[in-house]
Formats: sequence, C-alpha cells, structure tokens
Amino acid sequence: MGLIKKKLILTNMDNKISDSSIRLREMIEKAIEDHKITRDEYDKIIHIATEDGHIDRHEQALLSELQQMIEDKMVKFVMK
Repeated sequence: MGLIKKKLILTNMDNKISDSSIRLREMIEKAIEDHKITRDEYDKIIHIATEDGHIDRHEQALLSELQQMIEDKMVKFVMK
C-alpha cells in the first residue's frame, strides 16, 4: 500500500475524501510508481485539484507530496 494511500485512509476516519482527491491520488501514485511524469499528466493533476474551484486539505497534501518528490528528483519530468 502506497504512502499516500495510507495517509488518505488515516484521514478518512474523520473526514470524507472527495472524488477528486481519489482521482488525484491515483494519478500521483502512477507518477510515483513510474518515477516520471509528463507535462500533460502534471497539467491533468492540477486540473483535477482545481476543477471544483477549491483545493481541499487532502488535495493540498497530495500536491505537496508530489512537489517534494519532484524537488527530490524521485519523480522526474519527461517528454511524451
């Protein structure tokens, strides 16, 4: 079970997780497993996070996790 999935399960005990958070987690987990992300995938992630006009705390945590992994070069931007 991925780190992000564990975090979301723990936070789900107190709060309902939005559908967009679940879709966001799935896309981010794919990038983590692949150790790479394309610009299109990154743009889709941002779109999912902002499609309802607000970034909830679960989405923010996921985005922060991805950003840290990109900065640490655990996930790298690649061309298609």
